[in-house]
Amino acid sequence: MKALLIDSTMCMGCRGCQVACKEWNDLPAESTKFFGGPGYQNPADLSPSTWTLITYHESITNGKLAWSFGKLQCMHCVDPGCETACPVHALTKMDDGPVVYDPHICLGCRYCQLACPFNIPRFEWSKAIPEITKCTLCADRIAAGMECACSKACATDAIIFGDRDKLIAEAEKRIAADSKRYVNHVFGKEEVGGTCVLHISDVPVNKLGHKKDVPLTALSAGSAPAMKAIPWVLTGLGIGLGAVSWIVNRREQVAQDEGGAV
Repeated sequence: MKALLIDSTMCMGCRGCQVACKEWNDLPAESTKFFGGPGYQNPADLSPSTWTLITYHESITNGKLAWSFGKLQCMHCVDPGCETACPVHALTKMDDGPVVYDPHICLGCRYCQLACPFNIPRFEWSKAIPEITKCTLCADRIAAGMECACSKACATDAIIFGDRDKLIAEAEKRIAADSKRYVNHVFGKEEVGGTCVLHISDVPVNKLGHKKDVPLTALSAGSAPAMKAIPWVLTGLGIGLGAVSWIVNRREQVAQDEGGAV
């Protein structure tokens, strides 16, 4: 299973990965402005046309200004809650890592947005026929034997592409070799059952824009039984409503017949 390892200590905030993501996925530029947030981060958040975002965070260390950079994108969970929550299977976890989306069968219910523990999917509110948008982990590139566009464009190798198991081993090796540099945590190794986007950093990941207190168990453990019950509930509801309709119509017919007989 393919994955990305993002080492924020090596990121210089150039946003080359953002540009590469837009170029490969043919995503339009968006008009942005400074929004009063941290540093020079722009835009403010992910959007239907921004699938990966470098976050800027300022801090004062020993009286000096210090920068920390994070990277937001779909985490491509090993057992994705969005896939389980989708009643028509418009989202699919591929064997090689990516969680992909099929807009042709999407109902537009946005259950995937509610199910995502990382608050990633975006909805195209401005379009007459909207779609869900998010990072695809460059599924088309992986299928062609290529690495992700963002990792290919990274000038400092802050983003590296490879097999998930090997990247976890590399992350743990870096942390063990320089414990003063890194927080002892590989974000994504265990969160929500594991993800295919992994992060290591010199600050806690919640200070880089990631949600804190993410559960370790996959959310599908709770949502799968409920989603499997939906077809049966809808079928039962349809049968019940049909029976009520038949009874009401029958009573009206009997009343009309009796009225005619009188």
